[in-house]
Formats: sequence, structure tokens, C-alpha cells
Amino acid sequence: MKKTATPKLDLSDEDLELLNSPLGIKLLLADKKTNVEKALRLVKNEEEFHALQAKIIKLQNWVINKNKKVVIIFEGRDAAGKGGAIRRITEHINPRHFRIVALSKPTVEEQGQWYFQRYVNQLPKPGEMVFFDRSWYNRAVVEPVNGFCTKAQYRSFMGQVNNFESMIMDSGIYLIKFYFSITKEQQAIRFKDIQSSPLKRWKMTDVDRKAQELWDLYTEFKVKMFEHTHLKTSPWVIIEADRKTEARIKALQYIIETIPYEVEEDDDNDTGNLKT
Repeated sequence: MKKTATPKLDLSDEDLELLNSPLGIKLLLADKKTNVEKALRLVKNEEEFHALQAKIIKLQNWVINKNKKVVIIFEGRDAAGKGGAIRRITEHINPRHFRIVALSKPTVEEQGQWYFQRYVNQLPKPGEMVFFDRSWYNRAVVEPVNGFCTKAQYRSFMGQVNNFESMIMDSGIYLIKFYFSITKEQQAIRFKDIQSSPLKRWKMTDVDRKAQELWDLYTEFKVKMFEHTHLKTSPWVIIEADRKTEARIKALQYIIETIPYEVEEDDDNDTGNLKT
């Protein structure tokens, strides 16, 4: 039987240098079967991501120095990579001037308040960035799909959310809304990975366990959310998230390109050293 020749890779000197870096070698050895093309793609993505991380440090310096306020929402299906994206995006910025908000189930007291009140309490003070790992949009998709709110509560939310966002933007807050989108197949793969790992198993909730079964209903409410709340003043930015690093790059690029920050002179001379 004639063997099929393995296609020869055309690698530049720059490619070889990347593959011979500590990160390149780590990625080459990450899989049982060496995949040079995959390792090269991943290391190039990481290089680009590190360059963007240096820019978001400059953006944060501007937020701090100019007393600006930023809210960035991360929505998406279970296992879409929202929390991981937030951690990677924020890993090098000043921890004293940003917060990650991932609210748990509302207390009895909070259930008796205006729905948006507990989110208002988490909005940034001047000079601060706040990253919401899920947000008030729980009531647009997760809650109605799983029966955690009434139809009247859902209608009330949909009737108020656009005005609520207009009010917070009128107060001087920069608002970015990300939706991390994954396929049903990729969600199933990630759930399997979570369930098989003793370090990740705690992440799996009863809501997660029903997510595949309720996939179409989630889609129905997601579409309604986009139709009603995708506005010119506060659009949804859909991030294809089956590949995690590429998704994080796109999110970082959008933040940097959308918030009109100014680079301080000292920042311009210091690009930082973020390589691993």
C-alpha cells in the first residue's frame, strides 16, 4: 500500500522563532500528537493577545486618570467561556481599579426590590471598570427559560431595560455588551470536560445540566433579546467563542477600539512586558 506523503510546512524564520520560544514549545507538547500548524496558530494568537493586554493597561490608566466609568457585560450560554475571558482580559490591569461582578441568586430582600437595584449597586465609581459575568440580562434568557421569573416579570424587564441602559449611559458610563456564542456541539464537549475534571466539576450546576435539553428554548429567548435590545446606542457584540483565545482577542480588540481613550506620554514609552 502506497503511503500518502505528509505535506511539507512552509515555515518562515519568524515562525520557527515562535515555535522555539518557551510558549511555542509548551504548545507543541500540549497534545499527544504534535500538530505544528495548531501550535503556531495558538502561539501567534497569544502574541497578539499579549500586545492587546498592554493596550488595555493604557486604557485603564486613562479611565483612572480621567475619572471615567466603564461597564462591560459578558453574556452567553453556559460554558461559553465568559468567566475565563474576563480573567484573561483583566489579568494584568490594576486590581484596585476594576471589579468582576458575578451575582448569585437574589436574596429575599433583593427579590422585593426593583429588579435593577442590585445591579445599580454594582455600577462603577469614577476611575473604575466593572466586568459583569452575566448581568441584568439573566431575566431576558436564563430566568424565563428555567421558570425563575413570571411572564409578567419578564415583560416588565423587557419594557424597562432599554431605558435603564440609556440612564446609566447618560450618567457618563461607557457600556459594552458582549454575547459569547458557541455551538451546541462545543457546549457538549465543554460540559464533558467540566464533569470529568475534579478541579472543574464544581462549576456544573442544575441549570447547566438542562442546558442541552433546553437549547432551542434558549435560542428563542436569545433572539427576542437581540431583537428588542440591540440598539445603535447600546448594540450587542456577538463573539464567536468556539475557539477561546480567538474570542478573547476579538473582545479585547473591540474594547480598545470602542472606548475613546487617550494614551498618556509615559504610557506611550512603556509597552509593558507581558510575554510568558
